[in-house]
Amino acid sequence: MKNHVNSLWLMSLLLVLSFQPTFGQEQADYVVQNYEKKEYTIPMRDGTQLHTVVYSPLDTSRTYPMLMQRTPYSAGPYGEGNLKNSLGPSPFLMEDGYIFVYQDVRGRWMSEGSYDNMRPTLTERSGDPQDIDESTDTYDTIEWLLANVDNHNGKVGQWGISYPGFYSAAALPYAHPSLKAVSPQAPIGDFYFDDFHHNGAYFLSYWLATSVFGYQKEEPTTEAWYDMVNPGTNDGYQFFMDMGPLKNADKYYGADNFFWQQLKNNPDYNEFWQKRSIIPHLNDVSPAVMVVGGWFDAEDLYGPLTIYKTIEKNNPDTYNSLVMGPWSHGDWSRETGPQVISNMYFGDSISTWYQKEVERKFFHHFLKAESTGKPGLPEAYMFDTGLNKWEAFQEWPPKESEWKSFYFQEKGGLSPEKPTGNRFSSFESDPANPVPYSQDIKITFTPRKYMADDQRFAARRPDVLTFETPVLEEDLTLAGEIMAQLKVATSQTDADWVVKLIDVFPGDHPNHPYVLDGVDMGNYHLMVRSEVIRGRYRDSFEKPSPFIPDQITDVDFQLQDVYHTFKKGHKIQIQVQSTWFPLIDRNPQKYVENIFEASEEDFVKALHKVFHTENFPSKINVMVLPKE
Repeated sequence: MKNHVNSLWLMSLLLVLSFQPTFGQEQADYVVQNYEKKEYTIPMRDGTQLHTVVYSPLDTSRTYPMLMQRTPYSAGPYGEGNLKNSLGPSPFLMEDGYIFVYQDVRGRWMSEGSYDNMRPTLTERSGDPQDIDESTDTYDTIEWLLANVDNHNGKVGQWGISYPGFYSAAALPYAHPSLKAVSPQAPIGDFYFDDFHHNGAYFLSYWLATSVFGYQKEEPTTEAWYDMVNPGTNDGYQFFMDMGPLKNADKYYGADNFFWQQLKNNPDYNEFWQKRSIIPHLNDVSPAVMVVGGWFDAEDLYGPLTIYKTIEKNNPDTYNSLVMGPWSHGDWSRETGPQVISNMYFGDSISTWYQKEVERKFFHHFLKAESTGKPGLPEAYMFDTGLNKWEAFQEWPPKESEWKSFYFQEKGGLSPEKPTGNRFSSFESDPANPVPYSQDIKITFTPRKYMADDQRFAARRPDVLTFETPVLEEDLTLAGEIMAQLKVATSQTDADWVVKLIDVFPGDHPNHPYVLDGVDMGNYHLMVRSEVIRGRYRDSFEKPSPFIPDQITDVDFQLQDVYHTFKKGHKIQIQVQSTWFPLIDRNPQKYVENIFEASEEDFVKALHKVFHTENFPSKINVMVLPKE
């Protein structure tokens, strides 16, 4: 059932997923000259052996804390004499001296056992050795390391980006007492709101990754046991249109791909997905926590923000901090010089500053320093993506932020004033001609650039509504959460609703050296934030319900937080649409029980209306930071 793709593409994929820090020959030489590597198989309480790689400093004149990453993406390279080219989250920590530990999680690569995506966390500890989760595996690993690895100081830290970020968060419940500092970075919090789904909409852009997460291996291996689907084209839009309804994907993923079967059989937020969320288990957290994320992270934005807020709410006495920078997924782990996403330039060496001045201090304080208390860092380091500067806050969202509403108006207006009259805006949504999410001709399972792309192409589509303020007469800073509250009607029985918050630049805005060919920053439509909800889940993610045709209906949903200043001379724009392809799959717009089983004839055109009247006002609610 699997089509082969070339090994170079697969290795590139693994490199992206593993988020190794950027390195040069100097760093590779440093590893060889200063660390020794040993490989172990560590028994878990149920007898399963997990492959673990330990890099220890050659200088044994002092003790070191351990810093661990647990990963489904390979702890390799494997074998004596094969060393990583760089260790830890950054070169600074590698040079400071830690015992670095890498582990293949249960069921992956050289570890034994069966793999379970987002393995559920046990709600209690029964003492039965067969009751295992990622927390017990982390606990058992730390216990073994403390007893069997020399020259440690008794303190352990953990970090990871993306899926390893989830494993870091999953170590927090019932944490080992020696686990002192944990940094979940771009962590998956809940697979129904991160990565593969957003508010019930299936993210088709992840479809290719189903190979990575959907096949069990037969035995420990140093080679990939899964094959990637070869789409045979770089045109993702055309490939997925040609594939048709999701049920046609069965010819690529059969019954042996357990993750595809799980996706198909669980379209709603049922017990299967609920028990895989780490969010409800973030109570009684004892290690210090530093959550890290990127404002332009297309994969895991829900995770870091929700994990931080949940720990903060449930654990008032725990050291818990948040860092959000102008990064896409995992950018902070690599130094590229200028930090550029799409056509947006945010400054130079931002990742190095974070690694040296924030991450390094966090781990040093809790794992190396003799002093107690806080490490001298703010509660939240947040990057203003409009002014291109860092700000420190003592809580997030800032307590001084105030809610403000911008109402949709007739003729495409957007204003703090409530609308009057009896008007609506409408568009026809055709699943046979969906709105593209990007102008790029590219097929990938982790699109990233689009998060800061120019949205002019969408604003000029007839099936995208735009609502825009007049030119701003002064700066306006949004700092915190965003809520969309739509009053809509559809001629059919189902619909997706996509809302995008756009910063429209002045027509004479100058270019910078990193603007892509064919783009001009004058009138650039920067997508500051965007989100989708599958309309059937407007009242409950567990129990979907169809729309009543032509009946005005509330559709409320949360967009993720922002910290962005709309500058004087700019405009705020809201775009509303119902297709976003092939980022998300197409909604048939005729209600069916399971869209993964929809047939071609289920896909129909629909007339959608967005109301902006005195009695039915659609609006976007934002948190505004008052001027000093």
